[in-house]
Amino acid sequence: MSDVPSDKPGTPPLIEYPTVYSFKVMGKLEHGFAEYIRQKFSRLMGTEVSRDSISENVSKQGRYVSLTVSVYLLSEEQRRNIYAEIHTDKRIVYYL
Repeated sequence: MSDVPSDKPGTPPLIEYPTVYSFKVMGKLEHGFAEYIRQKFSRLMGTEVSRDSISENVSKQGRYVSLTVSVYLLSEEQRRNIYAEIHTDKRIVYYL
């Protein structure tokens, strides 16, 4: 028997919704990137994402910035839709 969760009926979800979820988004350190991401998440969420919901960490070489965006998710479908959308964004170099 495996301890790995699956999508089978009766299996508890990995994440229980609604929940506060943190997305990590990385891009080149350039003027306006954090605001661009804040506005993108506001559009995806359909509600304002405050600047206080985003923390920023600049790489040692100062070329990249990692943003942690914390938002209130209602469902797994919403989480997957956001990941699908940020996957297509050319300004986002990497995401978790």
